[in-house]
Amino acid sequence: MRLIKLAEVMKQTALGRSSVYKYMKEGLFPKPVTQIGKSVAWVENEVQEWILDKIEQRDDAELQVAGGSACS
Repeated sequence: MRLIKLAEVMKQTALGRSSVYKYMKEGLFPKPVTQIGKSVAWVENEVQEWILDKIEQRDDAELQVAGGSACS
């Protein structure tokens, strides 16, 4: 298990800082772990799972569109 800082989260997700915090506030992104003081970091596996979930959502949406147009 590895903890990653915000810069690495942004690099892996292609999200900006404000988007990361916005999605966290909405419960749509993994919450960070508080380190010493105010320093925070994210569990890398949780961030990667979030990315994989986004890919799965995309693929499911593509299948629904393809399935819907085949019925028309």
